[in-house]
Amino acid sequence: MAVQQRVYDVDDLWDLLSQLPDDSKDYESIDGVLIEMTPSGGEHGQLTINLRYFLRAHCKANNLGIVTAETGYHPADDRQMLLGPDIAFISHERAPKPFPKRFVPVMPDLAVEIMSPSNTMRRIREKAQIYLTNGTTIVWIVLPAETSVEVCRLTQAGEIKREVFGPDNTLTAADVLPGFALAPRQIFE
Repeated sequence: MAVQQRVYDVDDLWDLLSQLPDDSKDYESIDGVLIEMTPSGGEHGQLTINLRYFLRAHCKANNLGIVTAETGYHPADDRQMLLGPDIAFISHERAPKPFPKRFVPVMPDLAVEIMSPSNTMRRIREKAQIYLTNGTTIVWIVLPAETSVEVCRLTQAGEIKREVFGPDNTLTAADVLPGFALAPRQIFE
C-alpha cells in the first residue's frame, strides 16, 4: 500500500512554523512538498548582510520599495509554492498594502540566492526558474567561490538567460532598481 505524502499550502506552513521551537530549521514548499532548509553558515550570513546593506541604502535613498531577508514569498494563485530568498526586493507599486505580517502573496521583483555548501548549482538554478516563471523579473545568484554573481532573467521565449558578473564588473538592474550599481567584489569585502 502506497503512503501518500501530505501536501502543504502556505497557511499550513505558517501554522507549522509557528509551533516549532525558535532554533528549528526553516522550510520552503514546492508543489506542496516541504523542503527543509539548513541554517546558514558564517560566510553566507556575512554576504547576506553586506548585499542587503547596499540594496537597502539604495532603495531607501530613492524610495523604491521594500528589501527583505529570508522572507517567504508565494504567487497569489499558487498557495502550495513558497520560497524564501536570502534577500528580496519588491517595489512599492507591487508590494501588498499593508505589507503582510505573514508570507508575501506575490513574488519579489528581485530575488537573491547566495550559494552555500549545502546547495547545488542545479538546485539554485531550479529555484531561479521558479521565481522567474512566477513573476520575479531578475534573480541574482551570489557565487562566493568565484567572487561573482550570476544574473538570471527570463527571455521572451520563456528560457533563462544567464550572465556572470565577475568581481570588477558592474552589477545593475535598471528595470527593477533604477540607478543601482555595485561591483560584486563589494559584496565580499
